[in-house]
Parts: sequence; structure tokens; C-alpha cells
Amino acid sequence: MITELLKNEFIDIVGQENYEDSPASKLVYSFDATPNYQAMPDAILSPRDKKEVAEIVKLCNQHKIPIIPRGSGTNLSAGTTPLEGGIVLLFKHLDQILEIDEENLTITVQPGVNTLEMIQTVEEIGLFYPPDPSSMKISQIGGNISENSGGLRGLKYGVTRDYVLGLEIVLPNGEIIRTGGKLAKDVAGYDLTRLFVGSEGTLGIVTEAILKLIPKPETKKTMLALYDSMEAAAQTVSTIIANRVIPATLEFLDQPTLKVVEEFSKIGLPTDVEAVLLIEQDGPIQSVQTDMDKIATICVQSGALKVDVAKSEFEAEQLSTARRSALSALARLKPTTILEDATVPRSEIANMVRAINEIASKYQVEICTFGHAGDGNLHPTCMTDARNKEEMHRVEQALEEIFKKAVSLGGTITGEHGVGAMKAPYLHLKLGEEGIAAMQALKQAFDPNNIMNPSKIFAKSSRKRIVVSQS
Repeated sequence: MITELLKNEFIDIVGQENYEDSPASKLVYSFDATPNYQAMPDAILSPRDKKEVAEIVKLCNQHKIPIIPRGSGTNLSAGTTPLEGGIVLLFKHLDQILEIDEENLTITVQPGVNTLEMIQTVEEIGLFYPPDPSSMKISQIGGNISENSGGLRGLKYGVTRDYVLGLEIVLPNGEIIRTGGKLAKDVAGYDLTRLFVGSEGTLGIVTEAILKLIPKPETKKTMLALYDSMEAAAQTVSTIIANRVIPATLEFLDQPTLKVVEEFSKIGLPTDVEAVLLIEQDGPIQSVQTDMDKIATICVQSGALKVDVAKSEFEAEQLSTARRSALSALARLKPTTILEDATVPRSEIANMVRAINEIASKYQVEICTFGHAGDGNLHPTCMTDARNKEEMHRVEQALEEIFKKAVSLGGTITGEHGVGAMKAPYLHLKLGEEGIAAMQALKQAFDPNNIMNPSKIFAKSSRKRIVVSQS
């Protein structure tokens, strides 16, 4: 609870215009993109610089007020929901690209920078920032760092963590530290940079980031392979990798997803096949052509009914855009859409796809599957209605079984969405109680008053969960 005295202290820091606590404002920031999780914050603050962030944190730490750093709210694990009230921290003023260093191939940005706008900015000068989460049109770099976001290009290029060279961080006591830098090598002490990437706002607040850039690929080609068997498509993924070809993008969509995406995008996607693989390769012209020829051969040998190569850059972009719209398209089917990201080793993709279908049938729930098949990151997506309590119970049973199956195949409960509050009850499946205890010890060391995004990652119950119907 924020007293009138504390409210005035916050206003003194950020200014009246950057302090919000009206019912409408609190409602707007009471949820993120995760279905069925919602709780009201006490106030929303928009600091104008890192010093104001530090002052806010010091005041919150003194009075043990929760802080929830928030980007654009595209989080899919309830990671930015204010489940214990407190302050939601926005970064709309910290939205600048501070420097592009072409000599060291780095870009220095504030956390509120839009992901796609940054990507487009560096591509204009022939450079490349590979991480490309599906939400990149609206997501912010700070959120990408907090969640260690992935994307369609993760197979070849890796995830956000692989491009974060240095950070400026406000710790829970209000002190500011810098980690890493514009360095190819740095082994001075613990790797705090990597610790904070993916920490979901539970250890501190990123106020600046140095990101690695690479030269922009010379060219790229896009291919669509059609299958009458989901398992044949899944097996093709393993075969492509086993043949030492690493595409930039290797995506999987099943027939229910295809139908919905085509209805949404209307670009001529096939809807009479069981599954498709969307494959993209980039690099030198000759190398790309060689790889695509090899991939096409593998697809046909693995049972593809047809292999089509995009005839133009426009057609290729249409295919990629359609894939990125999968969640939006599926969300139109039912009042509640639950997108998961169980991840397994590439060699287990076929087994995982089979298991998802069996689990969906067992619990009589509707699940469409798509995702980053090339890195084993599948997105089983359940269309349901939160108002139907009996069906929601079956959905939760199905998802838990999917997580258990992924872990049993050597996988994990989340490949890119994070743990947040939604997957906290399942974290022990991956880490065990000892692993969780080790992480909690780190959390306690950095944040003894537990003000940084509490009720995330470690919580073992959903007692804070508030179910709301969506329409």
C-alpha cells in the first residue's frame, strides 16, 4: 500500500506526469499477454533516466514495495503481472539508441528501445542483430533481455543472451553497476551479464545494454515443404541437422494452425496437408543456393509432397509474416488461448509431436502445434475458455503432462517464454529441489527484501492467480 506521503515522494522523483494511479491506469497494467493472470498494481511510474530509477528502487527497498519492470507486456508466462501489487516501472522515456559502434560491431541502447526498429536501424548500415522474437514489432529490448527472448532465427544465430555484451543495472538496493563491455573476451570474475539476462526482473533493473552486431547476410532464400504426415515433417528436421546443414530458420506448422493462419493472412498457404516446414537460409549467394538444394533433396527423400521456393523477396516476407502471426490467428478461435513452449533436443522432435497429439486426445482438448522446430522449441497452443472450469482443469492436466514428457526426453519446460508465475509450479521438473534452492540463494543475496518482481520463478502454488474471462 502506498501512502499519500510515499506517493508524493515518488512524484518528487519522476514528476506528476510520470506517476499514474487512476483505476483505469492500474487496470491497463494489471496483466500481460498471459491468459488468466491479473492483479492490480498500486501505481505506475515512468522514470526519465537511470538516476530516477535508482531513487525509485531505494525508496521501494526502504519500504519493501514490490517493483515490476515492464516492457510492452508481450510476456507469455505472467512474468510482468503485479501479483503482489507495488510499482509497475515503465521505460517509455528510456527509449534511445545511444551509440552504434561500427568499429567494434556493437550497439548501445536503453531498455525501452523497440526491437524491430533497432533491427531495421542497423540493417540500414549493413549490420545485423539476429534475435527476432515474434513480438518484435512491439516488444522492447529490456523485455527481451529480461526473458532471454528467442525467435525464428534462433537455430542458426542463438538467442538474446548470445548478443548481450554488457549491461548497466540498478540493483535492488539502488546501487548502479556495469557488467561486461565492448569486449571479445572478458573473464574478470563472475559472468554477471549472463546471470542477469533471463532473470525476469527478479535481480535488478537493466537501464542500458551493449549488444553485439554482425555483418548483414548477403542474401537469403525461403522454402516451404509440404507433408501429409506431421511425423515425417518432424523427422525431416532431425535429418537436415544430421546432414550438417544449419538453416537460419526451420519452422513447423501443423494443419489446424495452417488453416487458421491462412484464413488470417490470406496468402495462399496450403491447408490440405498435415504439416509444413518453413525453411530459410542466409549467407553468401553460392552457399545459400547449395544449402537450399541440399535441403530440398532431404525434404523430398523424407516424404515431402512438394517443395516450393519463394520466387521473390516479397513472397518470402509474406511466408515469414504469416508464421509470425500464428498466435494472433489462433487467438481468434476461442476466448482463451494458451501458448506454451516445451523444448526438446532436435532428435526428439518427432517423439514430442507424437506425444502432444496423444496428450491432447487423452484429455480431449484442442491443441495446435507450431514453433521453432530447428532448435526443438515447439509451441503447443491450446484454444479453450477460462469460464469453463472443467475444461480448464483438463487443459492444465494436459500441459503438465506435456512439460513432464519434454523433460523426460531431455528437454525443458520453457525454451524462450520464461518461468514467470505460470510455470513456477513446474520448475522442479527441470531443476529439482536442489537447483531451485541454489537459485533462491542467489535471489536472496541480491534482493534480501524480495522487492524485485516477487511471486515469479520460485512460487510453487497458484494462490495469487486470478482467473478472468477473455472475449
